[in-house]
Amino acid sequence: MQAKFHPSRRDFIRTGTLLLTGMYALPAFAANRYQPKLSFSTLGCPDWDFDKITAFAAAHGYQGLEIRGIQREMDLPKAPIFQSAAGRAQTLARMKEKKLHFVGLGSSCTLHFKEAAKRQQQLEDGKRFIDLAEQLNCPYIRVFPNNFPKEQSREETMELIKSGLVELAEHARGSKVEVLMETHGDLVKTADLEELMMAVKNSKIGLIWDISNMWTITGEAPSMVYLQLKKYIRHVHVKDAVKENGKLRYTFLGQGEVPVFEGLDLLARDRYRGYLSFEWEKLWHPEIAEPEAALADYPQAIKKHFL
Repeated sequence: MQAKFHPSRRDFIRTGTLLLTGMYALPAFAANRYQPKLSFSTLGCPDWDFDKITAFAAAHGYQGLEIRGIQREMDLPKAPIFQSAAGRAQTLARMKEKKLHFVGLGSSCTLHFKEAAKRQQQLEDGKRFIDLAEQLNCPYIRVFPNNFPKEQSREETMELIKSGLVELAEHARGSKVEVLMETHGDLVKTADLEELMMAVKNSKIGLIWDISNMWTITGEAPSMVYLQLKKYIRHVHVKDAVKENGKLRYTFLGQGEVPVFEGLDLLARDRYRGYLSFEWEKLWHPEIAEPEAALADYPQAIKKHFL
């Protein structure tokens, strides 16, 4: 008869320690049983119609869609699927059928302009997107900061951006829509972003953290960025790239130089509830891989790393 094994107290403690060590060595999502919510921007599939977009998203494990143009119509209130009440109802029915959610509307509203007529046009565009988002039960619209023009002082431009955000937030008051400023253009340094967010202090205003936009310009570690900005982050843009001859070449996730997963691990450990939205910039960079390949790869890359 085989003798029974009775572990000593030392064996028990050692085994428990190994188990705990192993647990903490697991990727962030696995250790915390955190399930990421995935979306992609329609910037990545500029020629697909809405039926193809939603069918592909559902088939590849996405839960949300970030709308940045439909068949190259960037002014979303003019897109046929959104233009009329009947069109919006049909669109929402299609989203429900595919068990998808709208997670953001990407406007082109840019807030650094000083010239009165151009500035007013930008703000009116932002307001139209807020109205559309409310009709679509979409929580966010995206706006740009965007540049520090040479003919304006930094302080003047920061004030223009701040006041623009506040005006849009006031328009969104009473709705369920929030105005998110993307970390984009010249406004990608953590100190500048924190200064601006602290100045506006508005629950209707937050940030889209584009890890790549920031790191490829500033080189600031995501761990430092996140520590300073995490209270403002509502949505995250994910993309990877390599620098070649002073230019960026976009790659599939994990094949570039951007420390994307460092940022995503931090979000996971804090149980970030928003979406990780893949931004494959096919519309702006037609030479990069086709959406069928890129948008299919992203959920697999996330799964491989975290699960």
